[in-house]
Amino acid sequence: EMNRITTERLDIERKLRHALTRNELTLCFQPQFGAQSAQPTGVEALVRWLHPTDGLIAPDRFIPVAEETGIIVEIGEWVLLTACREMKRWIDAGLKPIRMAVNVSARQLRRRDFCETVAGVLVESGLPAELLEIEITESSVMENPEEAIVILQRLGRMGVTLAIDDFGTGYSSLAYLKLFPIDHLKIDRSFVADIEHDLNDRAIALGTIALAHSLGLNVIAEGVETEDQLELLRSNGCDEVQGYLFSKPLNSAAAFAFLHARHPAE
Repeated sequence: EMNRITTERLDIERKLRHALTRNELTLCFQPQFGAQSAQPTGVEALVRWLHPTDGLIAPDRFIPVAEETGIIVEIGEWVLLTACREMKRWIDAGLKPIRMAVNVSARQLRRRDFCETVAGVLVESGLPAELLEIEITESSVMENPEEAIVILQRLGRMGVTLAIDDFGTGYSSLAYLKLFPIDHLKIDRSFVADIEHDLNDRAIALGTIALAHSLGLNVIAEGVETEDQLELLRSNGCDEVQGYLFSKPLNSAAAFAFLHARHPAE
C-alpha cells in the first residue's frame, strides 16, 4: 500500500511538472453572493487539472504534491494572473465590477517577492487592486505570524482585500487574529454542512459570525447547499454565501453569462 501511494505520488509529480507548459491547467469560478440581497459580490477562482490521458485529476490529489515540491509557487502565480485577466475581461465585456478571490498557499506567502508578484499581476492585468481578494488559510499565516502581519499589511496598503479561508479548521490564535489586517473570514464548509442538525457545528458557525463582526470583519459561508442552511446563516447576520444552492463552479464563459444575467453594468 505504501509503495502504491509513493508510486502514484511520483507519477503525479512528474506529470505536474509539465502541466503548465502543456496548458493542462484551467480555472473555474464559483460565484459568491450577498446573503440578504442574493446579488453577486465576487467569485472564487478554483484550479482544475485536465490531463490528456488521466482525465480530470482532483485538486486534493495534486495540490498537496504541488505544495510539497514547491511547484505550487509557479501554479499559484499562473492562477493569480489568469484570474485577474479574466475579471478584467468580464468587466470590459459589460459585467458590473465584483471581487475576484484567489487562494494563496503558505509557500507563496513566504516568498520575499510575493507582494511584488501581486503588484506585477495587477499592472499586467489592469485589474484595480480593490477587486482582488487574496485568500489564505489560517494555518499558513500561523506558520510565522509576525512575518505574515508585515506581508498582509503591505498587501492591504496596495488596496487588495484579504480573507482567512477555512476558518476554524486549523490552529489559530485569536490574539493574532485581531492583528491581521484582514477583511473577510470564511466559515469552512465542514461547519456549514450539518448546521441544520448538529448543534455544535451551528454554535461554531454562528459564533464565528459574532466573533468576526465584533472584530469589524465580514463573513462568507462556504458550501451552502440548502435553503435551511441559508436561512440560518442569513438570520444570524452572515454577510455573504457561496455554494451549490446558488451555483457550482463554472468555466469562464458560463461564469460570465451567469453573472452578467444577474449583475450587468449600468
